[in-house]
Amino acid sequence: MKVCVLGNGLTSLSLAKTLVNLNIGVDIYSNQKKKLFNNIQTLGISKSNSEFFSKNIININKLLWNINKIEIFSENLNNEKILNFKNKNYPLFSTIKNYELYNVLFINLSKNKLIKFKNNFDFKNIRKNEYKLIFNCENNNLISKKFFYSKINKNYKSKAYTTIIKHKKIINNFVASQIFTKIGPIAFLPLSPTETSVVYSIKSKKKINLKNLIKEHNTKYEIIKTEKFLSFELKSSNLRIYHHKNILAFGDLLHRLHPLAGQGFNMSIRDIKEVYRLIKFKIDNGLDLDNSIFIEFEKNMRHKNYLFSSGIDTIYEIFNFENKLGNNLFSKSIQFFGQNKIMNKFFTKYADNGIVI
Repeated sequence: MKVCVLGNGLTSLSLAKTLVNLNIGVDIYSNQKKKLFNNIQTLGISKSNSEFFSKNIININKLLWNINKIEIFSENLNNEKILNFKNKNYPLFSTIKNYELYNVLFINLSKNKLIKFKNNFDFKNIRKNEYKLIFNCENNNLISKKFFYSKINKNYKSKAYTTIIKHKKIINNFVASQIFTKIGPIAFLPLSPTETSVVYSIKSKKKINLKNLIKEHNTKYEIIKTEKFLSFELKSSNLRIYHHKNILAFGDLLHRLHPLAGQGFNMSIRDIKEVYRLIKFKIDNGLDLDNSIFIEFEKNMRHKNYLFSSGIDTIYEIFNFENKLGNNLFSKSIQFFGQNKIMNKFFTKYADNGIVI
């Protein structure tokens, strides 16, 4: 049996490798065989997701930089700590560079006989091949415009800026931090003893000096060099209908969210987990791989994904509202609840596993 994956991004290749590991042939369609990544973009992958990835997709343990502690601060409380997550025994999440993950997946798939890369994307040709299952991971192709256009969209009217700072080697390099500033959240995510990824989501119409802002909120690193900045508009979306006949929307096409919690790729991995579970059940029980998989996937995941992304949006909007009011009521409330061990454990589990019902 052979299926079709549209797109050649990280989610597409991760999904394709999952399917190949289940002994399913995959044709990957894209306008370019290999996607080019810069060396600045990074990802955070939760503990349960990195374990699934290394066990069922491809082993990435050597590429991961483990984070055992997360500290969250609020500028509205004079940069006091409002949440503190830590575990001495295992990492809470790990960071990885996009291009390193992509290269590992691409090289592995290029050598696999069950994979074919096809650059001539044409909806008519895809239909002629009569694939039983088609996974569409692209936002702007003909299939997306025809079948997957109905979304719940939101424009945050702000930008995310990301870079990597190179700094003097530090010992305490397993701690990630995030500060809710008056103009948006900034996150410092360690990549090595000498490199840290910085993501700053800014809602400001004024001209800003990003290097000065980073220096203002940096309390830990002796910065030697700051790489160039990448920026992108901040928007969120949730697709209303996940599948059409034998075509399933996937990846960013299903859901996009604010990067304040670093959960975008984690949501896609959770979706891949569900696809893996459904397909493996069919194979193990000698059942046909048909579009009933997509019907079940939508039934199981659409409400979870919507609730999870809505939760991230709510956190952003509450902090944003607090800044507009000029008080610190929400920050103090989070600080209070975060000291409770049960609530702290709930927040940690929510970030790791998403919505569990």
